[in-house]
Amino acid sequence: MTSRNDTPTPTEPRLRVLQLNVYGLADPWPQRREILRQGLRRMDADLVTLVETVVTDDVDQARDLLGPEYTIWHQRDRAADGTGLTLASRLPMSEVRELDLVSIGRPARFPVAAMIAEVTASEPIGTVLFVGYTPAWQRDYEYEREVQALTTARELEKLAARGDRHVVVAGDFNGSPESASVRFWTGMQSLDQTSVMYRDAWTAVHGTADGHTFDPRNELVRTGDTPLELGRRLDYVMVRAADRDPTLRVLSCAVVFDEPVRGIWASDHFGVLAELAPHPDRDGTLL
Repeated sequence: MTSRNDTPTPTEPRLRVLQLNVYGLADPWPQRREILRQGLRRMDADLVTLVETVVTDDVDQARDLLGPEYTIWHQRDRAADGTGLTLASRLPMSEVRELDLVSIGRPARFPVAAMIAEVTASEPIGTVLFVGYTPAWQRDYEYEREVQALTTARELEKLAARGDRHVVVAGDFNGSPESASVRFWTGMQSLDQTSVMYRDAWTAVHGTADGHTFDPRNELVRTGDTPLELGRRLDYVMVRAADRDPTLRVLSCAVVFDEPVRGIWASDHFGVLAELAPHPDRDGTLL
């Protein structure tokens, strides 16, 4: 799929970014594992955020799913059972750091996280700040999500100002597009005298289509902790804008793992896979 305004050329460099909440080791894990492993290898993403991965002395769920070709960084502050956020990259990745979102507001009862990595892509894309992000999940915690978004975005503005670097944020934002925290990310409103603008990859391609990633047609949603769920878009890939436009074009964006395989759903969330590319200059030269 291509966006409404961009037609890629066959040879231009691209960056494939995947966000997926993998639902830990919840049953039926052996069957879900095979669906996820096969799907992840087929999608062949360059940058991956995996939410709700389990890391213990005996288990590295992200490594098991992705294989040895990825560099993997795990969130340090994880739940008691080892569940947390993981960043993975097939490109050189360094300087991974975590922001303190845990101390903001009421306890989230699950490790909130903002992990920032510096990734080196081939030219003309160059350096990318790749950010994994998952704020408080509770439906009535929008204040906490606002402050966590503000804290993360302010830090990214400082880092982006240090050089010509793209910023790509991917994660389970735990808020729908009309929520204040997501509206802040997409430049639709300010928070505490601060405003930023990130292009939501799904909206860039599909406009107002719902794109739900947490959907009651998924049996794992209906039989889980939210049996009254109506359906929401919670998972995003976003690209920071500088002055006018995002620094990378959105070529395509798709909801993935959104159908059962032999009656088994891969996760309680659907994933989001976006394809990004540099801007062409007016003379056709890629910037």
